[in-house]
Amino acid sequence: MASAKLQELVNSGKQSAEDAITSLANQVSSLSAKVTSEAESEAHQLRWWSLVQKRDEETVPGIVHPGATGVIYCTDRAQANGFSYDNPEWANMGQGAPETGDLPGGPLRIRQIDLRPWGDGVNEYAPTTGVKELRQAVADYYNREYRVGKKSQYTFENVCITPGGRAGMARVAAVIGDCYTNYQIPEYTTYSEILSVFKNLVPVPTTLHASDQYKLHVDLLRKEMEDMSVSVIIASNPRNPTGQAIAGKDLENLVALSRERVTLVMDEFYSWYQYPDDPKDLGTSLSAAEYVEDVEDDSVVIINGLTKGWRLPGWRVAWVVGPKSVVSAISQSGSFLDGGASHMSQLAAIPLLEHNRVQQEKISLQKAFRIKRDYMLSRLKKMGLEVKIPPQATFYIWLDLSGLEEPLNNGLAFFEELLKEKAICVPGIFFDINPAKRRDLFHSPCHHFVRLSFGPRQDQLEKGMDAIERMLAKHKHSAHLMGKK
Repeated sequence: MASAKLQELVNSGKQSAEDAITSLANQVSSLSAKVTSEAESEAHQLRWWSLVQKRDEETVPGIVHPGATGVIYCTDRAQANGFSYDNPEWANMGQGAPETGDLPGGPLRIRQIDLRPWGDGVNEYAPTTGVKELRQAVADYYNREYRVGKKSQYTFENVCITPGGRAGMARVAAVIGDCYTNYQIPEYTTYSEILSVFKNLVPVPTTLHASDQYKLHVDLLRKEMEDMSVSVIIASNPRNPTGQAIAGKDLENLVALSRERVTLVMDEFYSWYQYPDDPKDLGTSLSAAEYVEDVEDDSVVIINGLTKGWRLPGWRVAWVVGPKSVVSAISQSGSFLDGGASHMSQLAAIPLLEHNRVQQEKISLQKAFRIKRDYMLSRLKKMGLEVKIPPQATFYIWLDLSGLEEPLNNGLAFFEELLKEKAICVPGIFFDINPAKRRDLFHSPCHHFVRLSFGPRQDQLEKGMDAIERMLAKHKHSAHLMGKK
């Protein structure tokens, strides 16, 4: 109808072609303004993306596509636009993975593993709880880093080894009974699938706000425990995607909730990514383990691994630390969920937890990633995209786009336009965790954000910043049919 009107206007000569296009743009803008829910928004149909993508494939009886996490969706969209992991023209600031090569001042990366000292036993299944020696090495790491002088100490019986952090989270979720489970918004995208697949978990969201630095208020959590009978609280710390952290007295108060009839599940994969201003503080990290009074009585479950801190995502070695009863339960769930971590990787991981190597890894990481963080913040500021709440931890920048003109002030549009410049980010909408699609996300507080990762190498970040700069320059002089004439 709109195109017919345009043709009528041009043919009749009632106004110039330029006036006609302006009129059409106004009409489209007016129509988009009437969109009030995601059901009316074409962009929001990404939540049904996996179903649409598979609709032309042969239906297999009994099989339902579960959908993909936000990062997987973004990667697939990028591949549809020509991206591949070995294409040097692209900058991947979307995937949450750190660079894996040598860092200045850090220990040399392991590039070969000699299996001979372990004999043929290394080819057997490892226990679903993990190799005892590695479990003890993990317990020693927590005692050494966070529990010096405390009477209660972790032992190998407080540790379960899992094939990656998602497997650890899935194991924990599988043993949680029917209960209300609190999580926060914005939060790590995979939590959405975890909270929707395990139907016994009834999710209760808490929205964190930029106005107070995305602070998690313990008093609010306590009220939800009382009013909603919340029994489990899941939180990443440091926080993905905002780059903030719960530390000091706030973390101590949060851990204290575990002594008030609630279980804390703490995702601590970014615990090493701290950027202290005082060089004397380099090498420090954070963990809820520091404030646990009794490792058996305090209901605190910690998930971490080699993926982020040790920068070894391909090894698929992670762990869950908590009371012995929890470890026993998740060992049983692992027997049918994932079967356990690689025997070889577990044995090779043991020396990586040695104290001097850990400190060397942490200090080199914190120095190198601070340089990358500061570089990206500086480039963004020069583009007029100053980050209002800079990351104090993790390797993510939670970029507020609300100051841009339409359509780039929408994370979905920003993402799609950046693909045209051969760079990848993640729209903020994916961090508005929405288990089982219970809420309409059209007015999400995460709409006007994207997550940028400074995990990749410096040269990748430079390409990514150049891509954003090109995109902004193009759109500054281009007309759009989404509100900008």
